Amino acid sequence: MFKQRVVFVHGAGSFGAAAWPRQHGMALSYDALFLRRYGFDSVAEPVESSFTEDAAIVLRSLADDGRGAAGGHVVAHAQGAVAAMMAAVERPDLVYSLTLVEPACLSLTAELPATAAHIALMQPLFERRHQLTDEEFQREFVRRVYATDLQEPATAEEKRAGRRLRLQAPSWEAPLHIVPGVPTLVLTGGWEPLYEEIAGYLQETGAWHRISPGGHRPQDTPDGDRAIRSFIAEVSRTRPARAS
Repeated sequence: MFKQRVVFVHGAGSFGAAAWPRQHGMALSYDALFLRRYGFDSVAEPVESSFTEDAAIVLRSLADDGRGAAGGHVVAHAQGAVAAMMAAVERPDLVYSLTLVEPACLSLTAELPATAAHIALMQPLFERRHQLTDEEFQREFVRRVYATDLQEPATAEEKRAGRRLRLQAPSWEAPLHIVPGVPTLVLTGGWEPLYEEIAGYLQETGAWHRISPGGHRPQDTPDGDRAIRSFIAEVSRTRPARAS
């Protein structure tokens, strides 16, 4: 049986398969891989993030595993979109398509109004992140981004999540470039001008843009899930499969 590969790249919260609950079933039709970005582990202590390491993880997941042709589709959420785009720039021959969900590709739009305002709000916090505790950083991050208060982390995993967040490099520092020739869908939730601005920029460079109301995780809605599956299915008709 031959299946095309689909690689899922998570954002800053849940990772691995837990970050894509509605997309688990795609493993019936595709060779689905649910990645863990650099420094994300259920037991090991988090480490400083690395755009380069994340992109390398994506590229390794697309390499020929000895069963068929290399390459596949990449679906990425939030900060994961940075690694997806970097991988596609380095090896466009391996990336059949890009699906970028609420992409945090701020370095592409740093001079546009919504992005510039977000950077001005968040940069002072990131500049102090190594002087703050994990809890202090996470609390202030949530206040600035979501205008709400965070409950104190209670479990070991919640505390690790706070440390991971503090150790993530700001996405406006990512060395991003437009990916020519790779079919790209940008899926947003229609709730935040920042992500709509990024989507608009990518649309102007050739991407398709779809809004599926669902906050920062439109992939969890029935409409968002259908958009992802439909886009990949359409591109798949023109791409070779790999052995499974």
